[in-house]
Amino acid sequence: MGITSAWSISTHADTFLDTLAPRLLPLLAAERAEPSAQRHWDRWQRQPLPDFRTWWSSFGRADREEAEALESFHELTAAGDHIQRIYDGLSPDDDFSLLTDVWEGVKGSQEIFLSVQSKDFALRSFFHAIGPDRAALLPGWCGNFLLTPAEVRETLPAVERALTFTPEERAAAEDQDWLNYLEDEETVLDGPLRIWRQAAADDRGLCGVSVVIC
Repeated sequence: MGITSAWSISTHADTFLDTLAPRLLPLLAAERAEPSAQRHWDRWQRQPLPDFRTWWSSFGRADREEAEALESFHELTAAGDHIQRIYDGLSPDDDFSLLTDVWEGVKGSQEIFLSVQSKDFALRSFFHAIGPDRAALLPGWCGNFLLTPAEVRETLPAVERALTFTPEERAAAEDQDWLNYLEDEETVLDGPLRIWRQAAADDRGLCGVSVVIC
């Protein structure tokens, strides 16, 4: 059965962060505290995956360790059950919704990076394309975070290091980003840094979430 996923990074004023923080931060902490979470992360840090074009052709014949490394990476980069609640519903007593309260509150494309993918996760392609060393420079957990304006400014230098490439590095990253983009669609290699810089310039916070939407 197929899925449709979305990874969004949106900018917000302090007043809205005060509304979002008590809802999202506990979910983020719970996601990171899952017993398997650090294990999957540590494995990817130790054992980056090869060219994605080899995964389905060679991994079916590969040894058990290689197959388990791929499965672990897929678990790491899939939408987590805790964060998913920000989209599916927090509780019967709280009708806050990622769709209506976060995404529909964005005033224009300059305030959000959004990648919607069918049968795939944008975060998965992004992480594989940039590799574990660069991914380790990003705040939050696996594309999910909530940052105040001060934290956006504090983290921008590390995000710049993670997502700034030489021409050769850029070509290598693009080669490992398997997502297909429409004309003028922002890629996972461009959108996150663009929105980080925008938030820092506008003195706004950032909310990042990776979820399944259907």
